[in-house]
Amino acid sequence: MTKFIIQGGTPLKGDIKVGGFKNAATAILAASLLTNEETTIENVPQIIDVTRMIELLRSLGARVTFSQSGYVVVHAKNITCANMSEEAVKSMRSSALLLAPLFSRCGKFMLPEPGGCVLGNRPLSTHIHALRELGMDITERVDSSGKIFLDCKSSRLKGKTIVMSEFSVTATENALMAAVLAEGVTVIKNAALEPHVIDLIKFLDSMGAKIEEKTGHTIKITGVKKLHGTHHKVIPDMLEAGTLFVAAALLGRGVVVHGLVLDHMDSVLAKMREIGVKFETGKNGEKGEFVKILPSPKLKSFHLQSMIYPGFPTDLQPQFSLLATQAEGLSLIHDPLFDNRLEHIASFVKMGARAIKCDPHRAVIYGPTQLHGYEFKSPDIRAGMALLIAGMRAHGETVIHNAEIIDRGYAEIDTRLNALGAQIQRVSEDKDKV
Repeated sequence: MTKFIIQGGTPLKGDIKVGGFKNAATAILAASLLTNEETTIENVPQIIDVTRMIELLRSLGARVTFSQSGYVVVHAKNITCANMSEEAVKSMRSSALLLAPLFSRCGKFMLPEPGGCVLGNRPLSTHIHALRELGMDITERVDSSGKIFLDCKSSRLKGKTIVMSEFSVTATENALMAAVLAEGVTVIKNAALEPHVIDLIKFLDSMGAKIEEKTGHTIKITGVKKLHGTHHKVIPDMLEAGTLFVAAALLGRGVVVHGLVLDHMDSVLAKMREIGVKFETGKNGEKGEFVKILPSPKLKSFHLQSMIYPGFPTDLQPQFSLLATQAEGLSLIHDPLFDNRLEHIASFVKMGARAIKCDPHRAVIYGPTQLHGYEFKSPDIRAGMALLIAGMRAHGETVIHNAEIIDRGYAEIDTRLNALGAQIQRVSEDKDKV
């Protein structure tokens, strides 16, 4: 295990590049199982969740290479579910994305209950409903030790109209991956259409799928008999970009975040304007589109509600809640998507923030307040990253244990922020002493 030791108060300046989108990469890696031909995926981030997904693919029999430059080559010629890595499945929520691909390759298999961040009740019922609608037989089983498994089997899948009970990204992706090889036409209503879902659609289309995106969160898929190999470049990570914006807004003396897609950032940039964060946007040759965060000495309080895309993303709510601790006046944070998404509020209070968690979905924060260093365990990827930035802003030293949780979503974040002027030390520690 590792921890971050942060010396707060040092300014940030310079350029930083956004990496490939974790949420796109893990879905696309799962989808590479849909063909027995070779696929090449570019701009894959070097993070723990990607490594675990690759471990899962290898345990299923796929040949996978992953270079330091972010290229992944997958050749899933011979797949078997017999040796699936239970540890890797239980370590991340995105392992649920294997449901549809494994139906296409194995027909019958058993999947341990996927794990991941503790964000409250996150059932697989939407996934299971969509896949059952297409003809999959899924039953839940609990073994003698209390472990939960999904027993899954299927014959030829048949397309139909599916009405999703919620705008679930991963459930939409599972339905997409099942429908591309189903017989006939599938229509998914109430589909999630986040940028990483669209990136998966582009990947599947390049493999020979026939997918038509409609307005009104509806996707139409005409099934094909076979998919072929392809080459695809993963989109930039809009969540990493938004996180870097917050760090730059709180500590920056002119930070340029480049290599992003501005069209994916509309709601985030609009909220930054409302708060009073000063920035410029543009495009700079090979570096691509960028946002330059300028010094913003006075921030204004705000009301933030997380929503499905193109609304404000829940995965940036913890970071913007941190902004609220430094904004003048009373801010209201409303995140209805996950029951435990506001666990970081108590940690901000320990650092000196004036904030109240009203219920599992709402918090009020009054600022600005001086933050002071503290010692925490990282609760999840996004809250852990918010605490890391809080430590960079605070007076004194902050220690964040379980740093590998942050590593699941942000590649070499300590090294990259240190290059801008941060003082973050990564230290190995004995698990028994945490």
